Amino acid sequence: QVQPVESGGGLVEAGGSLRLSCVIAGVRGDYDMAWFRQAPGKEREGLACRNWNGEHKNYKDSVKDRFTISRDNVKYALILQMSRLESEDTAMYYCAARNKRQKWCALQSDQYDWWGQGTQVTVSS
Repeated sequence: QVQPVESGGGLVEAGGSLRLSCVIAGVRGDYDMAWFRQAPGKEREGLACRNWNGEHKNYKDSVKDRFTISRDNVKYALILQMSRLESEDTAMYYCAARNKRQKWCALQSDQYDWWGQGTQVTVSS
C-alpha cells in the first residue's frame, strides 16, 4: 500500500522555522508531490508542489517567500522548509503524491492520489 508519511511538525514561536519531511512508504521512485495544509474551519489549500524530476516547482503566493520545497535524494523524502512562521500558518500539514509524472506539478488537491495522515504545526504569537 502506498502511504505518504509526514514528520517534523510541532510548536514554534512566531518568526521561527520548521522543517517538514515526507517519505512514501511502500514504493521507491519519483512522483509528483505536494504539500497542503488545513486549518480548523477552513478548506485545504495547496502550499507547494514539485514535479517528479524537480524541474517544476510552484508555490502559493502567500508562502513563496517563506517556504521552500525540495527533495532529500538520500532518504527519498520530500522536504518543506518553513521560515518566518506566522500564527496564520497554524494548521495540519499534509503530504500528497500522484501516480503520474507530469511536466507541471499541481496545487489542487483533486490532482493527488495518495495522502498522508498529516503533521500538526502550531505557531504561537
